[in-house]
Amino acid sequence: MSTSRSSQIITCKAAVIWGSGEPLKVEEIQIEPPKSTEVRVRMLYASVCHTDVLRARRKGDPVPLFPRVLGHEGVGMVESFGDEVNGLEEGDYVIPTMLAECEACENCTSANTNLCLTYPLSRSGLMLDGTSRMSIKGQKLYHMFTCSTWSEYMVIDFNYVNKIDPSIPLPHASVLSCGFSTGFGAAWKEAQVKMGSSVAVLGLGAVGLGVTEGARMLGAAKIIGVDKNNMKKDKGLAFGMTDFMNPDECSDKSISQMIKDLTGGVGVDYCFECVGSESLINQAIQATKEGKGKTIVIGGGISSVKIDYFPLLSGRTLKGSIFGGLKVKSDLPILMEKCKNKEFDLDELLTHEVTLQDIEKTFELLKQPDCVKVLIKI
Repeated sequence: MSTSRSSQIITCKAAVIWGSGEPLKVEEIQIEPPKSTEVRVRMLYASVCHTDVLRARRKGDPVPLFPRVLGHEGVGMVESFGDEVNGLEEGDYVIPTMLAECEACENCTSANTNLCLTYPLSRSGLMLDGTSRMSIKGQKLYHMFTCSTWSEYMVIDFNYVNKIDPSIPLPHASVLSCGFSTGFGAAWKEAQVKMGSSVAVLGLGAVGLGVTEGARMLGAAKIIGVDKNNMKKDKGLAFGMTDFMNPDECSDKSISQMIKDLTGGVGVDYCFECVGSESLINQAIQATKEGKGKTIVIGGGISSVKIDYFPLLSGRTLKGSIFGGLKVKSDLPILMEKCKNKEFDLDELLTHEVTLQDIEKTFELLKQPDCVKVLIKI
């Protein structure tokens, strides 16, 4: 039962994809009212994450759920909500999160993980009860994780929603709902970068730039950015990078050797793989210091990886990360406060903007060398 004045099915526009590699089609869909623990959100902005692109463009998707409305970064306004929803009112600004934090389970009370056992990461593309609130011509539509932000409206369980301060610029709130926060969290929560340490970041997209900013704020003395796109150099410098290297410009050396050359031959304390490449994961491990180096894997899109054994045997650590290890109730508000206080400049990320109607242009824009993040104005 909805506590809101709005308890009707809403017909709205959304970007629907019918299969891997097929084009996005902006079509009319139906959004049902929220059930007891759910919130219906009128989306205002969304943004594009690499994971969305993988789901849309790559054949052999490990979770091929179609038809589907993609998008898991965004910001919107509460339109209606169920009678068991606490702490939210109509008109509140909220962002979706792929993870939840019940604050009571074994994982939530541990400092070692951000993966809640009570409200786990959703891979089914459905609500917690195994059904969908979205349909098109009577056919069920799947989510991207817990939500679908590439739509004028969406329904999400309130445990996967964060209320935000309305003074935060809405485009900034959108990118904090996943990409930049994932990178920042990886430096802060996963690696726990130490003052005066050395860091290498492989891939200077939104996630990699989040790592760079996090490492800077934590006091890293050397932050090496690695990207094949020279236009990312200025972006890296804006977020605290101290050194930049393009591996294509030094083809006679491996990336790990180039990083060691910049660190007196010993490698870095921490290396972050933000691309999703088997070869880069091994290079990242080898780029860290023997005995103590930490490699954090953030990039998606790999189904299996063959790891070189000896570098790990030499005392290095390899760790995977989702959402940068951030707990959505405990940690994400801290990033929001930093954003509100203008401690980092997220305008540097937002290089392109499209309307929902022109969302198919997004995939071409992402190929442009000056593109970091595409904002979708809903």
